[in-house]
Amino acid sequence: MDDAIAQHAADRHDLIRVHGARENNLKDVSVEIPKRRLTVFTGVSGSGKSSLVFDTIAAESQRLINETYSAFVQGFMPNLARPEVDVLDGLTTVISVDQQRMGADPRSTVGTATDANAMLRILFSRLGKPYVGPPGAFAFNVPSVSASGAIKVERGAKKAEKVTFNKVGGMCPRCEGRGSVSDLDLTQLYDDSKSINEGAFTIPGYTGGGWNSRLYAESGFFDPDKPIRSFTKKELHDLLHREPTRMKIAGINMTYEGLIPRIQKSMLSKDKEAMQPHIRAFVERAVTFATCPDCDGTRLAEHARTSKIGDISIADACRMEIRDLADWVRALDEPSVAPLLTSLQQSLDSFVEIGLGYLSLDRPAGTLSGGEAQRVKMIRHLGSSLTDVTYVFDEPTAGLHPHDIQRMNGLLLRLRDKGNTVLVVEHKPEVIAIADHVVDLGPGAGTAGGTVCFEGTVEGLRAGGTLTGRHLDDRAALKETVRKPTGALKIRDARAHNLQGVDVDIPLGVLVVVTGVAGSGKSSLVHGSIPAGEGVVSVDQAPIRGSRRSNPATYTGLLDPIRKAFAKANGVKPALFSANSEGACPTCNGAGVIYTDLAMMAGVATTCEDCEGRRFDSSVLEYRLGGRDISEVLAMPVTEAEAFFGDGEARTPAAHRILRNMADVGLGYLTLGQPLTTLSGGERQRLKLATHMADKGGVYVLDEPTTGLHLADVEQLLGLLDRLVDAGKSVIVIEHHQAVMAHADWIIDLGPGAGHDGGRVVFEGTPAELVAGRSTVTGEHLAEYIGA
Repeated sequence: MDDAIAQHAADRHDLIRVHGARENNLKDVSVEIPKRRLTVFTGVSGSGKSSLVFDTIAAESQRLINETYSAFVQGFMPNLARPEVDVLDGLTTVISVDQQRMGADPRSTVGTATDANAMLRILFSRLGKPYVGPPGAFAFNVPSVSASGAIKVERGAKKAEKVTFNKVGGMCPRCEGRGSVSDLDLTQLYDDSKSINEGAFTIPGYTGGGWNSRLYAESGFFDPDKPIRSFTKKELHDLLHREPTRMKIAGINMTYEGLIPRIQKSMLSKDKEAMQPHIRAFVERAVTFATCPDCDGTRLAEHARTSKIGDISIADACRMEIRDLADWVRALDEPSVAPLLTSLQQSLDSFVEIGLGYLSLDRPAGTLSGGEAQRVKMIRHLGSSLTDVTYVFDEPTAGLHPHDIQRMNGLLLRLRDKGNTVLVVEHKPEVIAIADHVVDLGPGAGTAGGTVCFEGTVEGLRAGGTLTGRHLDDRAALKETVRKPTGALKIRDARAHNLQGVDVDIPLGVLVVVTGVAGSGKSSLVHGSIPAGEGVVSVDQAPIRGSRRSNPATYTGLLDPIRKAFAKANGVKPALFSANSEGACPTCNGAGVIYTDLAMMAGVATTCEDCEGRRFDSSVLEYRLGGRDISEVLAMPVTEAEAFFGDGEARTPAAHRILRNMADVGLGYLTLGQPLTTLSGGERQRLKLATHMADKGGVYVLDEPTTGLHLADVEQLLGLLDRLVDAGKSVIVIEHHQAVMAHADWIIDLGPGAGHDGGRVVFEGTPAELVAGRSTVTGEHLAEYIGA
């Protein structure tokens, strides 16, 4: 009998077919992806990998699932537009495991982000002695509430009955479950020996005779000529804490508010990265965070801390490293809660298996790195009994030491072997090597990318001659000579997090790489002991807070010289060339799209018909510079704009300098007007690096700058780091990439393990000494990498 006939019709759908994908920079891409296999998507940064995997395949799957719900339910879901693609066939349910940092809400912890905390709370409410209440009594997100009153009850005749209502929660009343209390240092706000009219305020924007200081001087609540230290208790309260009050000041209706709530709203609620340098310096001086004295940072009310199993309270359990907690749970023998113990055990063991056994459940979720956050999200799926699901991963090896990558590979293969389709966007050769199928996008980035250069096996990729194929077996050699340090940064008795009294001298004037397995204490050493401040430029991967109106041109300050150049060339004012100011298209207010809220149905974003998405008023687009209007300039990639502003009629040295820095850090493919919300973690870090390139800082601290970089781009990054060092800067890099280690002048290796097994310096010296000694895990992997 013919095989094709013998095969059941239901088994023929073994491919995900994509035809004519045009999302972002994709140019009519068509691919066929095998189901129940591991497919790796490679290509340089910006070649369209995420556009194909996340913005096309995953987005359409999510949209189709959402459409199965009723219109009422859809009203509570994010509104998803259909991706730009002709045909998507053979889709299955997609579970996206991305590197978006987890919620930075202070009450979100590793335990609350997984189900471990919920299970621990039930366990303590059943077994804890003395008994203090149901599981909610151990939850630091639930406040205690009590109330009393009378209710009318109708039983034949009406009569009032007195009732009391009590709900026991575990939240510490002082810090409201945050674990720390923040305080403003009043001495940084004003000089109490002066009066307001004498300029007592030392807050940026409150000095001189501006509105901010006039608001207080003319409020009438106190004498502006009296020194603040002579204020009565009521006057001081009015100055610092008075609730908002409408009043007339200098004939204008204004809202008066105490100094402290006003500063909290105007400055402390904003992202520190986005502040102007003088305001950021003020906030760092004025705000102090202290551990809550009532709960000692455990976030829990006293009753929740006194109930214990054996001699362990729930606060102790959450403070333990997860691998120790797993051993403690394993030792509990209590038949009444046996199923719960089994589930909790499996959940905690998944942490250990995935290489996160060094975390504790009370670790705030916002402090996890992108790679750690992604692995925490994976835990949910490892124990799941779903099969025939498509899992989509975004660089799951980010932040992983070569030693941990093998473990991650094992997990990806396990998900595949359960009968799932696994799609991975990845640059590391160790992960590409285990793929069943490879899709290589390129050949370049941005407009030069967006096509499929290769589809097939790993062997085929090696022989295929694409950029990825050629660089797959690249191995950086150790440098023949290393630079001599010009001095040293001495760190003594560092004890942040898991550091065990580390003493280390970090040489200055050279390229230093700090390495070690995930959780060994690298970030604690570098960020905890080298505070960002005078002379230190710290560049990390934290998200850049910006609205959908923010883009690389606004963030780097590039738009200012461009607006001035346009204004000068056309004899008009610069504000016309801002889409957030006078030049905005009146229909869409300069957003380029019009958002329509359709109440309970999915809202839609449509391109503005008047400006066709260009964001500017048509009259502004008549002004030109070098033959281009402002919207055409914002649509240029960095490399094209660099040439445009480099010479000729549009020559603008200030803009050219910023563009050159952006091209230097490998962002030549970004368009100037691309919304910041669409950038990856690695792109954000490189954008921050570009803005800091001209800083006067002498020490640059970088946190895994190779994240999201293609093998071919790593060379360019190494060249950039060399240029920084040659310009007299000291560069300290936290990094796992062996090419960066091989290129370093000095390596500091932390370990030997993670968590309480780490936190010590296991090696310091040149890369050649590390390879020759092979005394650490890093040494062995580096020796293997360079083929020594």
